[in-house]
Amino acid sequence: MTFKRLLAALLFLPLLSGCEPEPVEPPPPTERSVLRVGTLYGPQIYVSTGQGLSGFDYELAEKFARYLDKPLKMMPYASIGELYQALERDDIDIIAAGLTDTPARRQQFRLGPPLYEVDQVLVYKEGNKPQDDLNQLGNGLTVLADSAFVDTLTQLKQQYPNLNWQQVVDKDGEELLEMVANGDIPYTVADSSSLQINRRFLPELRVAQVLEDNQSVVWLLSPFHSDKLMSQLLAFWDTERRNGTLEELNEKYFGHVQRFDYVDTRAFIRAVDSKLPKYRPWFEEHAGDLDWRKLAATAYQESHWNPHARSPTGVRGMMMLTLPTAKQMGISNRLDPEQSIRGGAKYLSNILSRLPDSIPEDQRMWFALASYNIGMGHVEDARKLAQSMGLNPSSWGDVKQVLPLLQKRKHYSKTRYGYARGSEAAHYVDNIRRYYDTLVWLDNQAQTVASAPPPQETESVSLDAASAAPPQ
Repeated sequence: MTFKRLLAALLFLPLLSGCEPEPVEPPPPTERSVLRVGTLYGPQIYVSTGQGLSGFDYELAEKFARYLDKPLKMMPYASIGELYQALERDDIDIIAAGLTDTPARRQQFRLGPPLYEVDQVLVYKEGNKPQDDLNQLGNGLTVLADSAFVDTLTQLKQQYPNLNWQQVVDKDGEELLEMVANGDIPYTVADSSSLQINRRFLPELRVAQVLEDNQSVVWLLSPFHSDKLMSQLLAFWDTERRNGTLEELNEKYFGHVQRFDYVDTRAFIRAVDSKLPKYRPWFEEHAGDLDWRKLAATAYQESHWNPHARSPTGVRGMMMLTLPTAKQMGISNRLDPEQSIRGGAKYLSNILSRLPDSIPEDQRMWFALASYNIGMGHVEDARKLAQSMGLNPSSWGDVKQVLPLLQKRKHYSKTRYGYARGSEAAHYVDNIRRYYDTLVWLDNQAQTVASAPPPQETESVSLDAASAAPPQ
């Protein structure tokens, strides 16, 4: 070998034996004219319904885009892993998908400020025996690949050496919860917010134990060239936190799902099959500008869709109208289901038209329903009381907190209309919102099934805990 070849070989050896090179920082991206937000589908994240787009992350992203004076481009992806890749390729500016703050994500991304908190919970099906010892789960635990749950389970495995799990890449969180409810898998891990929402449709779901509590949900930004965007996000977050937007979104998406009644939820889903088809045409016909499902949910709260329902207080029928209200709405027979539905719809529309203009459009229905329950005068008393306490009288979340005070002499003695069962009105509205959400979900499911192509075999990919690489 010549001296030159030997020297070249010696110089080349360190390249073969040395460590992997440091990641190369990409060149600065071009300033975009739109805000590109990567997301996942989910009722609390981003979803399209007959009433348009909704979701906590979607609404906040929409507000952030307006703050930046840019159009919003929501870009849903099939998995967390695909979101990560899209951010790395600079296909998106932000990941807004209900993801939590974890040590692994802190190493990979820049994390935005906390939006709300969730617990990680081990979920099983009602009727099965919950397992307290994680060593005894066997191979029955299935979780999403690249999720924060994998981080948690990896840490718990040090304490529970026999803990094993499968990671799936061809499902989403909603599908895994449905698989548990159907008995297809024994266990999964979910965020508490997702579980609370899905129990409206899948009441068999139960919490075996909390694996990790009080985790902050955050947005993720690229670790490179995101200083300006992060600065704008922090300023936006501070503004929205101070003006109550974050609290309002929390109330809108999670406030009404905190209370869960298994028996009532099961009974409602059965009634949707057995009773609703008979009355649905009248709800749709007489709803007018209202969403017929909100009208139907109100009727279920009032009478459980019983046209002959009666109360000792004198209200009657499907929509439980008083005699003076029925006469005012042109109803001659409160026990006739169609007349009752028509009268209830007309009365509810009348209340909506009389509400103050300061109440936002997306919250007017909740104020109207509270008024339907205890009267507009008492709701106005609650609004004035909220304002006197430094709260927003046009925010349903704030007024909902104040309504129970109408039962306390210290407060109702100073109001115009006096005592009212305000806590009942708050629960009344929460119940209707849950029934409505369930009707929307069942409606969407029916439409999906009707439009779905014939089933084809698909290959599912899974990784067990022993062979899976840690989430990147």
